[in-house]
Amino acid sequence: MTRIGLISDTHSYLDDAVFQYFEQCDEIWHAGDFGTKEVADKLKAFKPLKGVYGNIDGADIRAEYPETMRWKCEEVEVLMTHIGGYPGRYAPQIKTELLSHPPQLFICGHSHILKVMYDEKIKCLHMNPGAAGNSGWHKVKTLIRFVIDGKDMKQCEVMEIPRKTNG
Repeated sequence: MTRIGLISDTHSYLDDAVFQYFEQCDEIWHAGDFGTKEVADKLKAFKPLKGVYGNIDGADIRAEYPETMRWKCEEVEVLMTHIGGYPGRYAPQIKTELLSHPPQLFICGHSHILKVMYDEKIKCLHMNPGAAGNSGWHKVKTLIRFVIDGKDMKQCEVMEIPRKTNG
């Protein structure tokens, strides 16, 4: 059993609540737009980290993290990229790979919209944890925690963190 903390779109900001929420996780997966290497390094110092770079990430992040990752977690094949779309509206740059060689779990970020949905057509669970940073139009920061146990993906939980506002 592997407990996963899923995060995306931190945009250079990492709320202290992230560490408490991910305390019992075995790994953290970041779906891009770290913002700074400092955010990546803090997460990596806390738990083993897998991540992809996002469209706002600079050369330092891109040197360490790929645009797209495919790996196996227990018996689940995972595909992660930053700009991925969602079932029925996948981004062109990932659509061919998803349709020709579908994983069991597809993770992306970018939209700042939390989505967990099953794509019946390709038999794949899609997850987007929304945005955990303060930059963007979202009103609430979101994170996902879930478990992979063999081939089962279960115990999906969402954490919401209120955004700090100036004034």
